[in-house]
Amino acid sequence: MAIYIALGSNLGNKEKNLQEALRLLQKKGIQVVAVSDFITTQPYGVTDQPEFLNAVAEIKTEKPPVELLYVLLETEQEMGRRRIRRWGERNIDLDLLLYDGQIIDLPDLKVPHPDMQNRDFVLRPLAQIAPDAVHPVLHNTIRGLWEELAAKMK
Repeated sequence: MAIYIALGSNLGNKEKNLQEALRLLQKKGIQVVAVSDFITTQPYGVTDQPEFLNAVAEIKTEKPPVELLYVLLETEQEMGRRRIRRWGERNIDLDLLLYDGQIIDLPDLKVPHPDMQNRDFVLRPLAQIAPDAVHPVLHNTIRGLWEELAAKMK
């Protein structure tokens, strides 16, 4: 079972925030299998804010997708995340990207993450740890999606 989450931070000690989120998830029974490099990226959507530090982690859990979402949201809250504006500043952001090839379309949860194919800060680190993972809707590998996006960004 391959499950991938995105991590991001652009407030405070960004590296420490990402490490703390991973630590808290492990404390909650989420096994961290692999973590990409931490990469510095420009803000997406709302650009008048500090640079982000982003990463992707492969995790293992017996929790079903909605329960995992609640663990991610609970972890953000525990770390003091405040939602001030959409796509705005945050000390931690945890997003469920892919869950074992499933397609989930619920009011509070969309998997695969609906905009991941347009986000360098998701595809670049995901391609580092799971280049051959397949996007279940677009039927393309993560490497392929990232190469397409990188060509558009030139």
